[in-house]
Amino acid sequence: MKNVFIYCEGQTEESFVNAVLYPYFANMNIYVIPIIHKTKRTPTKSYKGGVMDYKPIKDELIMLCKNPNVFVTTMFDYYGMPGNTPSINHTDTNLYNRIEYIENAITNDIGCSNLAFNLVVHEFEGLLFSDTHAFSAIANDKAVDKLQAMREEAETPEHINNSVNTAPSKRIESVISNYTKVRQGIIVAKNIGIDKVLSECKHFADWISKIQNL
Repeated sequence: MKNVFIYCEGQTEESFVNAVLYPYFANMNIYVIPIIHKTKRTPTKSYKGGVMDYKPIKDELIMLCKNPNVFVTTMFDYYGMPGNTPSINHTDTNLYNRIEYIENAITNDIGCSNLAFNLVVHEFEGLLFSDTHAFSAIANDKAVDKLQAMREEAETPEHINNSVNTAPSKRIESVISNYTKVRQGIIVAKNIGIDKVLSECKHFADWISKIQNL
């Protein structure tokens, strides 16, 4: 049995790990455990979700990696990483080379042998464009057709871009006004199925393979 901590940006990623990744990996005797990023702590309460500063991420990951019996990885949106993240402004024009470079810079900065930092490209909702027909579970045919047209404009779901107005989640919200990330996003993800995401999203597939081959 192998245990993997997946340090998550928020509740959406936590739900995705529990609903989609956990059953997938459990069949391989690998148990993935989501842990939500804490933005701050007070003497009586911890605040979870969201990313404002790289240092708390680093500190939490160092703490998690102190357990030598677990492998630690992450689900943080590339789109939302703070400006003080190591090499976040790396400018390689090849998307996958750029992401790998940043991930390696973060992993090296933290310096734990049982850590592999992972970024979701560009954000969780990008993965949902692996099969836009899965949105039929929460939207009408007209909305699905609009999402499919957006998907056809990009090389892959992971290439759907990361600006304030055109990030994947913003595109979804533009045609599904009541879209909710945690509830409806996970419904769509389960409707797609992990095999389809693996076939459409190279970086995601590489990450899943890395966990499989621990």
